[in-house]
Amino acid sequence: MPTLGTQTISSSFAQLLKTFTTGGLSGALQVVTDGDDTSSALSLSTTGVSSTGSFSVTGDSILTGAVTFGSSLTASTGTATIGTLFASGPATFGTNLTASTGTATLGTIASTTINNSGLATVGTLEIGGLAGPKITNVSYGTFAFSGGTVQTHAANDTTTGTFALPCQLGDIVIASINSLGSTTGTGALIATNFFPIATDVVEYNIIGKGSTAGTIPAGTIFATALRFTA
Repeated sequence: MPTLGTQTISSSFAQLLKTFTTGGLSGALQVVTDGDDTSSALSLSTTGVSSTGSFSVTGDSILTGAVTFGSSLTASTGTATIGTLFASGPATFGTNLTASTGTATLGTIASTTINNSGLATVGTLEIGGLAGPKITNVSYGTFAFSGGTVQTHAANDTTTGTFALPCQLGDIVIASINSLGSTTGTGALIATNFFPIATDVVEYNIIGKGSTAGTIPAGTIFATALRFTA
């Protein structure tokens, strides 16, 4: 920018910046104009700054308060590290989004692939689009199975017990016992059933079909409970 010292007042007006009003800065945002009253994209006040155009920063930006994005956030290269993020519209990230502190709350994520090497906590996850089921909870647990005997078919042909697992009535429980494949166990099993009978309590039934009693060696039950909404 050339200096003003060698110019006349009338010729240098266009090079000066001023607020739109004659009263100077106040608590209300005022458009910054040049000396000929050509408005810029920048507005200033004693409490804030606003821009109606593009905003570019070549160095690091430190944002200590909440950040609100109206429509889009794009990290084309490098790493976007944000403490608390509220995105009311679509957010597009080229390489990485890291919420180092606080909570990253995203309104809409449009992605064909989501890769996450860390822990992802999801309140409700929709599968298969708008018409798909919504999974609201997944739990996992193990239980030391002490062994049991499956009686002959048409007699008391099950061995039954319960174990603790975070769940509710109506949850879908999927489980297995790692000792069922043992050569010392019975080969006459027809089914294993696992289902909640109370909050955080799962019952297991192992049903046999053989003509003689069978043995189930001690092992571990591996179980998960799934909860869906329409």
